[in-house]
Amino acid sequence: MTSSGRPQRRALLTGGLVATTALVTGCSSAAAGSGAAKSPAAGPAAKSPSPFRSARPDSPKTALARLTEGNARWVEGTLQHPDRDPARREFVAEEQDPYGVILSCIDSRVPPELVFDTGLGDLFVLRTGGQVVGPVVTGSVEYGPMTSGTPLIVVLGHQRCGAIKASYEAMRDGKELPGNLQAISRALRPAYRATLKEPTDDPVDAMIRIHIQQTAADLRSNRDLAPLVKKGGLAVVSAYYSLDTGRVEVLSGAPSA
Repeated sequence: MTSSGRPQRRALLTGGLVATTALVTGCSSAAAGSGAAKSPAAGPAAKSPSPFRSARPDSPKTALARLTEGNARWVEGTLQHPDRDPARREFVAEEQDPYGVILSCIDSRVPPELVFDTGLGDLFVLRTGGQVVGPVVTGSVEYGPMTSGTPLIVVLGHQRCGAIKASYEAMRDGKELPGNLQAISRALRPAYRATLKEPTDDPVDAMIRIHIQQTAADLRSNRDLAPLVKKGGLAVVSAYYSLDTGRVEVLSGAPSA
């Protein structure tokens, strides 16, 4: 994304968040140029990216295309494992500029960096049970787009989600889940209610898909993210991951630019 397409710092981002931003917010793609080797006489040289490094996607469409290409490699078993070496670690040590935000489930079988065959510094990744959100999670999702122009958010749900299955069964039977797991169930109630209106042979899978799309829609219409979506600088995509095939299916929100 060009600098003109990135949002201005908001007043709410002053204070602690801005201080944090100074430490971690993205480097420009121009900073990825190679430099000479370090020399005691010349002083430290510019850091060079690892061999797999390519230009950072600068639009929602190119960001999603990068993830789609990586997922195809995951499905086919032709992984490149890009930017996962000491050179890349050194390159991003002081600055980062991720091109995507992934909100996914805590499920151990759905690691976003592997599913999309991405490298160090490519993604902001948030994982919660059933990819449910609350104020802190929403704020964390907003961080990249609002402070460094990250152009893509993907809400990634998955097949056979245990959190959603347990919540569905608890609500169906009029029970509560133990401890703070009940908070997950409460967050999933809108998806459960919508599922009841759509007769299906697999209500749990239907609830998973509905919840993914509801979450993406809520983020898309978020007070702070909606202006970025309207300008075309940000896309919020809902996607479903198949545990059987490894393939990610886009459900809604695919960007056109």
